[in-house]
Amino acid sequence: MKPKLLITRKMDERVVAPLQEKFNVRMWESESEPVPREVLLKEVTDADALWVVISDRVDRELIETGKNLKVIANMAVGYNNIDLEAAKEQGVLVTNTPDVLSETTADLTFALLLSTARQLTVAESELRKGNWKSWSPMGFTGMDVGGATLGIVGMGRIGEAVARRAKGFNMDVLYHNRNRKPDAEAEHGFEYRELDRLLEEADFVVLLTPYTPETAGLIGARELGLMKRTAVLINVSRGGIVDETALYSALKDNTIWAAGLDVFETEPVSLENPLLSLPNVTVLPHIGSASIRTRLAMMNLNAQAIVDVLEGRAPKNIVR
Repeated sequence: MKPKLLITRKMDERVVAPLQEKFNVRMWESESEPVPREVLLKEVTDADALWVVISDRVDRELIETGKNLKVIANMAVGYNNIDLEAAKEQGVLVTNTPDVLSETTADLTFALLLSTARQLTVAESELRKGNWKSWSPMGFTGMDVGGATLGIVGMGRIGEAVARRAKGFNMDVLYHNRNRKPDAEAEHGFEYRELDRLLEEADFVVLLTPYTPETAGLIGARELGLMKRTAVLINVSRGGIVDETALYSALKDNTIWAAGLDVFETEPVSLENPLLSLPNVTVLPHIGSASIRTRLAMMNLNAQAIVDVLEGRAPKNIVR
């Protein structure tokens, strides 16, 4: 009897085919639509391995229903979608996909920063609507990126990759992190700041910190009030790190100039979310790691972890 692998999204056939030779693979045949909860609960009852994506809620009920579960492979670096305590109690290993998406996510972060700063999506939208009638002296004007001050909150691998890109734009780079990075400071000239000072000094604030109980709601009304009125907030970490109600007010009242968001408290984001009504918000559908090469690399890391566990070997990238 082959072990059963349950996959909650349609993954690339090049990665799944080798797994089908080893395991009884049950895969939800949609890339974008989540597997219904009742189907997931039914299918997980006899699954030995569960392969999920960041938007899947892997809670205590699901983990305890999977009596045979040995491993949960999460296609993401973050894992706040998984109840780690329940997994630990049930003896289930949880793995993630670090390292392989750092450069790709840094590319997206800087692209979002540039797009927000220069109002690219607004300008494109107006052109497509036929509203570009003439060149105007102050039409579609934005904020300069070159020579500005960048503040990075969360200087991990992605943060360092973003900071290296910023140096190409002659930006001064400040950072706030749980632990200081003296080697990076010496090599690249990054400067450490306490969070409040970073918010006060930076022209662009980029959030790259993991979502934890300590960082939930890290940026609220007080913190936004410390930022320059010309400042831009970029969030590519997790939605819950920013208080969205406070952010809406800060953007509407021009407490800060603009925001670029790849993540939201609730995903997919509701079209009723008031942030979507603001012209000074640039939004993306959580695509930080969305390059073909990187997504395939993430899939391969997950697949290898599943094979290792089900064949009795310790996997890499264990988070629990």
